[in-house]
Amino acid sequence: MTGTDIRGLAALRPRLPSPLREVTDGRFERHGVRLLLKRDDLIHPELVGNKWRKLAPNLDAADGRTVVTFGGAYSNHLRATAAAGRLLGLSTVGVVRGQELAELPLNPSLARCAADGMRLHFVDRSTYRRKAQPETLAALLRAVEAEDAVVVPEGGSNARAVRGCRALGEELGEHADVAALACGTGGTLAGLAAGLPAGRRALGIPVLKGGFLADDIRRLQERAFGGRRGTWSLDDRFHHGGYARTTPGLDAFADDFEQRHGLAVERVYVAKLLYALLALTEEGAFPRGTTLAAVVTGRPFP
Repeated sequence: MTGTDIRGLAALRPRLPSPLREVTDGRFERHGVRLLLKRDDLIHPELVGNKWRKLAPNLDAADGRTVVTFGGAYSNHLRATAAAGRLLGLSTVGVVRGQELAELPLNPSLARCAADGMRLHFVDRSTYRRKAQPETLAALLRAVEAEDAVVVPEGGSNARAVRGCRALGEELGEHADVAALACGTGGTLAGLAAGLPAGRRALGIPVLKGGFLADDIRRLQERAFGGRRGTWSLDDRFHHGGYARTTPGLDAFADDFEQRHGLAVERVYVAKLLYALLALTEEGAFPRGTTLAAVVTGRPFP
């Protein structure tokens, strides 16, 4: 394949729109709340969940050029980009946070990236924090010999990705009063909110500590649409210690949800979302008669 285009992406047979399924759960029902699962994890077996929605427009823009992107040692985004490169015949480079990792055996996540043909370039954490600065980015592109590459930011969240995620809100349409998802970089929420019809709102559950995400989402919507779009809010209380952190309570909740509903619950994002929705329901945050749609953005790895 000499270039990526819409026809090439369509050949990967994404399942769109993704399924929307109701689950029967007495913990929600006793509060008069109906729970739907938006199964974005079923869009594609390798470009899972919101990764398809965010990557597809960026891969289309690559038009056969190398794709350079960024992530940590266990980045879902890096794995998805590497898989897309293999499937579409694109060269990919992953700039990985943590120079010390270069001297260690690859963990299963990075090993999957390498097996899919991604070139891994490890950088120290100070450089990684400055990766968006023009001089630092230019130096990184020179270092990986990809100065004409298409650069996709960490987590895949840029204006193209946000516009791609607008379809998620359009698919949900009038089916739910509140559409909720776990947030890392905020791009999916920015697009989801823009795609929802009037009178519906988006709720984001950040999986990182810091309280910085609202400003990032506003900037993403400004770049994608010229200003704020839709009704959205964040609840920062459910990160359980930070990115990729968990607690015994969260693990027990996820195990129980799996047994109740036959759904393998991904821990970094999806478990925190579902935990938050139950906690908010029990707090009375949703009026009786509310229909919630929880966006399942991924599945467990490996």
